[in-house]
Amino acid sequence: MEITIIQNLNLSYIRTFALRCAVDLDITGRIQAYGRPMPLNELARSIPIPREKESMLGRLMTLLVNQGIFAQSEAGYQLTPASQLILTEGSNMGANVRFTTYAEVIKIWSRLSEVFKESGEQTLLEKVFGGKKFWEFTKEKPEYGKLFDDAMASLSNALMRGLIASYLHIFDGLNNLVDVGGGTGTAVKFIAEAFPKLRCTLFDLPHVIAKALKSESFDVVGGDMFEKIPPADAIFLKNILHDWNDEDCVRILKRSKEAIESNNNGGKVIVVDIIMGFESNDPKATETTLLIDIFMMGLLGSKERSKHEWHDIIIRAGYSDYKIYPVQLGVNSVIELYL
Repeated sequence: MEITIIQNLNLSYIRTFALRCAVDLDITGRIQAYGRPMPLNELARSIPIPREKESMLGRLMTLLVNQGIFAQSEAGYQLTPASQLILTEGSNMGANVRFTTYAEVIKIWSRLSEVFKESGEQTLLEKVFGGKKFWEFTKEKPEYGKLFDDAMASLSNALMRGLIASYLHIFDGLNNLVDVGGGTGTAVKFIAEAFPKLRCTLFDLPHVIAKALKSESFDVVGGDMFEKIPPADAIFLKNILHDWNDEDCVRILKRSKEAIESNNNGGKVIVVDIIMGFESNDPKATETTLLIDIFMMGLLGSKERSKHEWHDIIIRAGYSDYKIYPVQLGVNSVIELYL
């Protein structure tokens, strides 16, 4: 048993790249287009691949079926709820796969031990790329920056469907909302279309909103969340705070509080983020949060937070109370912050 654990961990990267291979070959799209269980030979012909590689494709599919990405019957391969998330016209989680497996960045993990041997707060990415911070790296590597934007949009697609379905009451009684750090606008578009009477604003750095979705359902404002956030009844922070250290999180939450106070209409901050170990009995969810935490540590020098750590930064930012909704969205929870 013990040797199996080590071998499995040692080879787990193959799972990652098997999934990346499926994304690159658009296997999900091909199975969907076939319209019924797809035999191996038909899948191979649709890609297309050389005839002698068909058995190799079968071995790849056996692994992906084992991992729950696809299902298999006597008639052929079928999509599962997991593979449906990869579809381009669905949540397009394939974009997230391409981002996390970007060749130039994924190689840095072979040097993870070096970070622990040196003093200072330099991240793994900074160490490997000459001191460049993550946000600088995305600017200097436009193709990586686009992968990041596409990945965040794909996560929003998957996440916002669940949020709107499960937490409609969170938006009751609001007149206006600002999505802070909302990227290209995927999340705010979901909110604006679900609540047509709610005036929504996408707020992010000027060079980010230049790539924003074109929509009449929400406004677009450029600026710096560390300086000033537009006034609103509600400030929406989806997977923003886990990008920053505690001090920066307190600053962002203070600016959010000031934005609500300047609106003179009361209000709240809505945070969607991971709470480590919070009311989860799913080992896969627990493992995923731990992996994301190390990912954030290596690329941004930030972290996922426990309930106690969230309490600390919320109180330090001057909020009087907060409420955590235990129903999780993937590995995310919802926290309402009250002035």
